Order: sequence, then structure tokens, then C-alpha cells
Amino acid sequence: MVILQQPISNVLIALWEGTAVGRSILGGLGNNALGASRSSAELTHMDYLSQQQRTFIQMRTNLKVVDNSGAKRVMCIQALKGRKGARLGDKIVASVKEAHMGGKVKKGDVHYAVVVRAAMQRGRCDGSEVKFDDNAVVLVNKQGEPIGTRVFGPVPHELRKKKHLKILSLAEHIA
Repeated sequence: MVILQQPISNVLIALWEGTAVGRSILGGLGNNALGASRSSAELTHMDYLSQQQRTFIQMRTNLKVVDNSGAKRVMCIQALKGRKGARLGDKIVASVKEAHMGGKVKKGDVHYAVVVRAAMQRGRCDGSEVKFDDNAVVLVNKQGEPIGTRVFGPVPHELRKKKHLKILSLAEHIA
């Protein structure tokens, strides 16, 4: 799910509304759109949740793999660009933690990967911001070509600047 210019508190309300976890954490969210029945303690708690900051993809971050290379989940070993960590379009070195049976990659393999979705906000030239619900990667070889033949889910067009055109051509939806 892609969210453009929307505060995170709205996302939390949409995700937690009607669930037992949401009611226990936020004090019983109702279906009223204005939220007039919420107490000040509930509102300050929601303000705190909306101020949580997403961070870079750094060492030991678990990421979802969104191609058909055979891996399900990888863990970041090292971000190849920047001291803080990786952002959208950056290359990382990752270790495969879960894999499908009979895939091209196996559990324990170390591969390069390109970050195609990041939960951290990224500003665009037109002033809008893009962020995703999850952190996801596509496994690539040393030359930067994808190992899989399909890419699932939305992929941002910022990958064009980073010269990952093959990933963009395999993607089913460009955000």
C-alpha cells in the first residue's frame, strides 16, 4: 500500500480500527469520523504514535523479498552506500533467512539486493512524499541484474535515477 502525503496517525487508525489490539492500545476506537468521543489521554497517545519516526534500513533489518528468486525474507548485513543505512533504491548485502523449496537461492546464501520499498518517508521533486507499509528488496547479482524474472507489488519510479531500469521493467506497478 502506497501512502502519499498522509499522516501516519490516519494509517494507524485505518489499520487498528475494529481490532481487539487497536481497542486495547488506543482505548476503543469507534467508527465515528470526527473522534469527538475520544479523551485527551487517547489523543495524546495517538499524537505519540504519529510522531514515531521511521529509520534507515541498517544492519540486522529484516526485509521482505518481492521477486520470484526463491527467497521469502532476508536480513541486511551491510548497506553499501551511506554511513547511516540504506534508503529507497540503494544496494545492500543481505543474507537469506527464509526460502521456498526449489528456488534459485537457498537459506543462508549471501546476495546483493536493491531496496524497492521502504517505510521511511522520501521526498519527491514535486513536494510530495512517498512511503510504504513495509521494507522490501529485490535480489540482484554483482552486475545489478535481478535474479528473479518477476517483481511483485508497487515499485517507486525513483529507481530510474538509480539506474535500476531492469527492475522497473519487471515490476507490475510503478508508483
